[in-house]
Amino acid sequence: MYDYYLGGKDNYQVDRDAAEKIMALGPSRDICLANRGFLGRAVRLAAERGLRQFLDLGTGLPTQENVHEVAQRVRPDAHVVYVDYDPVVLAHARALRAIDDTTAVVQEDIRRPGEVLDHAEVRRLIDFSEPVAVLFVAILHCLTDEEDPWDVVRRYTERLVPGSLLIVSHLTDDAHPEEGAAAREVYEDANAPLVHRSHAAITRFFDGFEVLDPGVTQVNEWRPDNEDERGRPGGEWFYVGVGHKA
Repeated sequence: MYDYYLGGKDNYQVDRDAAEKIMALGPSRDICLANRGFLGRAVRLAAERGLRQFLDLGTGLPTQENVHEVAQRVRPDAHVVYVDYDPVVLAHARALRAIDDTTAVVQEDIRRPGEVLDHAEVRRLIDFSEPVAVLFVAILHCLTDEEDPWDVVRRYTERLVPGSLLIVSHLTDDAHPEEGAAAREVYEDANAPLVHRSHAAITRFFDGFEVLDPGVTQVNEWRPDNEDERGRPGGEWFYVGVGHKA
């Protein structure tokens, strides 16, 4: 569905049908493009701060401006590990391995941090004695409260050394509760749930981190490159932020 929102070709009729229902509720394509823009800006910021290791959790289907492309534009020596448990995602994403041997794709469930962090490919490319940028971009809203996504994040970030960054984007329906409820109904038949969370709940993911300016904010307000990005419709559907581990 996300690929369809972005105008890609790696989707099926069932995805398109569900996506059209979501698009009838709001500017879904603009929302996804805004989130993708944040991903690029946050990765660029991390690379410009000197980070050369990136762990992208719940990566989804590869598309334009993937993490390794953005990071290696600034830091050609950057190492990137993509993690997802969807075999369709992995089949497409493994093609990235041909681009650069500093990029790996791992099939694991991000809800099992120990298995992800101890995976041979993660250990090969990521040195946790040095700063790492850990990305949870548009994935934590696929975890229910019962799965305790805050603890999931904590179990990853407790392995990080000072200077590391936590990058998060998360759907919210603070501004559109009725449309949010309708969207959750569409996702009832999907392979993952949709859980909108409040600004306060999303801010909790950054416990123990110094949140960089402009804080946990609407996606279009996070360091936009230009006024067109700031004015993109639907920005109120995503809260985003970047935290620094002191």
